[in-house]
Amino acid sequence: MLNRVRSAVAHLVSSGGAPPPRPKSPDLPNATSALPAAPPEKPRSPPARSRGGSAAPAKTVEARASFSRPTFLQLSPGGLRRADDHAGRAVQSPPDTGRRLPWSTGYAEVINAGKSRHNEDQACCEVVYVEGRRSVSGAPREPSRGQGLCFYYWGLFDGHAGGGAAEMASRLLHRHIREQLKDLSCWSSQKEVTHESLVVGAIENAFQLMDEQMARERRGHQVEGGCCALVVVYLLGKVYVANAGDSRAIIVRNGEIIPMSREFTPETERQRLQLLGFLKPELLGGEFTHLEFPRRVQPKELGQRMLYRDQNMTGWAYKKIELEDLRFPLVCGEGKKARVMATIGVTRGLGDHNLKVCSSTLPIKPFLSCFPEVRVYDLTQYEHCPDDVLVLGTDGLWDVTSDCEVATTVDKVLSAYEPNDPSRYTALAQALVLGARGTPRDRGWRLPNNKLGSGDDISVFVIPLGGPGSYS
Repeated sequence: MLNRVRSAVAHLVSSGGAPPPRPKSPDLPNATSALPAAPPEKPRSPPARSRGGSAAPAKTVEARASFSRPTFLQLSPGGLRRADDHAGRAVQSPPDTGRRLPWSTGYAEVINAGKSRHNEDQACCEVVYVEGRRSVSGAPREPSRGQGLCFYYWGLFDGHAGGGAAEMASRLLHRHIREQLKDLSCWSSQKEVTHESLVVGAIENAFQLMDEQMARERRGHQVEGGCCALVVVYLLGKVYVANAGDSRAIIVRNGEIIPMSREFTPETERQRLQLLGFLKPELLGGEFTHLEFPRRVQPKELGQRMLYRDQNMTGWAYKKIELEDLRFPLVCGEGKKARVMATIGVTRGLGDHNLKVCSSTLPIKPFLSCFPEVRVYDLTQYEHCPDDVLVLGTDGLWDVTSDCEVATTVDKVLSAYEPNDPSRYTALAQALVLGARGTPRDRGWRLPNNKLGSGDDISVFVIPLGGPGSYS
């Protein structure tokens, strides 16, 4: 039974168009600036916009060289072409060599089924050393490694309206975190400020600085669009999960599911958006109303009573319809179709500085937040086994896969491998991606229950919380 599970995963990866074993190739060089992204094409009507606020460009002169994948995948030119093939949708993972990701982390990704020209997801996995800045007294510290900190870092970046913002964030966000953590070396114990709070603040500040850098460089480097960002930092026994967007993370520990993030969408942040529209009506431009109604108000309903709710309400009440209520609602739609200003389906992330309402000059950025929600998990409070994992996934995974289904796959795949086999986490990441992608049939990519598989880019990290890795 165990061997059948292992062979099934390997067969699915190979049958899905994955490249055959290849000799180890050198890392692709890191770019020194963000890659240019094709300018987004304006959709014909607001509801036609994608989750990220722009449809895929129809006609561009974007060079093939502008497509890049995470360096740790070590893709050859042929591998890069396979990774960019919408028809085959080959699952990509780091080569099975002795040079593994930190903690034997598993990773797998697959391109979308034609939603955008390229895979707009990006990923980063690093071990980052932080040198101390200065002591509290102001005396400079010697740049000795013994006086610094080391943190482990994983990041998933789901781009929209182009891949420039996601690529830039994957290269630079951990550097901003490193700079912010330099202050920890001169931290002195104070009751009102904990070490944990300082780390959380450093991560939050780094997200803001990354967003500001994108704003400064969006013209010179053509960093168009934006990206959701899901980041994990391990430092001094604690795991910090920072999320800005609709990617998600869960811990599966001894079969138990522990959510480590939540999605930030027009529905989950309705009250924050409405409050901003109420306090600054000029941001609505006379085109939108901050109030929410069960459906679009019609002119013939002027003077009638209709259900509504504002920024202070979780329930519904009645009001008399007035002329300004005929404006388009600030938040409209439900579920994955919910949009801010009929344009964008996520409310937190990096970038989107040029995003405007369709056929309007009204900017949407004021309603979008670059600040993540940071959740903390103390690894020292629980004795973890090799089957306890932290799973990170872009929305391409979670759109068609539930937490329980992920936990079931974790148990099924990991039980087919020896506990000390470091390849088990890559096999799990591949199985999760394959389970969300489905298999090609006459009517698109389908899951075993014949429902549509994910047509989005899918990226997954599997981080083991116990086992062969050294976490010190």
